[in-house]
Amino acid sequence: MCGRPLSVALAGAIALFAVTAIGQEIQPAMQPADGASKTNAAQDRAAATRAFLGLGTPPDKAAVARAAPIYQQNCSFCHGPQARGATAPGLVTSDLVLGDDRGEHLAPFLRAGRPEKGMPAFSQLSEQQRTDLAEFLHQQVEDIANRGAYHLPNIVVGDAAKGQAFAMGHCMSCHTTATFAHIASKFRSPDQLQRSWIWPPRPADNSLAVTATVTTAEGAKISGHITQVSDFRITLISDDGQTHSIDRRPGVDVQIKDPLAPHQGLVNTLKNGDMHNVTAYLETLK
Repeated sequence: MCGRPLSVALAGAIALFAVTAIGQEIQPAMQPADGASKTNAAQDRAAATRAFLGLGTPPDKAAVARAAPIYQQNCSFCHGPQARGATAPGLVTSDLVLGDDRGEHLAPFLRAGRPEKGMPAFSQLSEQQRTDLAEFLHQQVEDIANRGAYHLPNIVVGDAAKGQAFAMGHCMSCHTTATFAHIASKFRSPDQLQRSWIWPPRPADNSLAVTATVTTAEGAKISGHITQVSDFRITLISDDGQTHSIDRRPGVDVQIKDPLAPHQGLVNTLKNGDMHNVTAYLETLK
């Protein structure tokens, strides 16, 4: 890796994964939510995000720990405790920091400083300390850019009894008690469980696909799952695998059915407390 370009390092904050509005989502891996699985999942997620963003070599944790008190003593007053700026600019978006990999640029800069702009030289520090400071700054960039490394707080903070009452009153018109049996054991973590019950993923078998029945102006009926739809045309794939593109001209009737429509309605009305309560209830079903 030859540095950390600014546009790449900040990509985590602005990258969007484009999907069609009715595109089929990938079913998440279902693994037991034991400690080892959670740790491995977090490490894999961080590594995958790092590779996708091109963030370079992971910061040296030992060097970061050594540099932390040095940074706080010598740098934090001007640049802030996390290098995000104070009386002097933040360093997490600095071209010099982002263009450095293992201190090859930052260490010499720290030794010489930039006195004409108010940046003192740190020649009193050893070469190792200056290199460690470079790793500390890279860690601050990592903490912002690598969203895969974020640690979620405990979200199981609701009242399970109230969550059960909410589920019985709002979910049983579509689901049965069998739907919820051992549901918590199917997800790595409570946040995955919460995302899934609020907006379930659409499995690859099209069992939750958005479907339509189209009646043409001539009276023919065509049914299948939708791949594209607009005010002017609808494209669907029928059960025999054939693709049909139909202009929505006068006389054409389109009836669309979305199995997740009740969840869409729920999203629009769900209160924060109810969300936490239901998640707490479902977490008891292991």
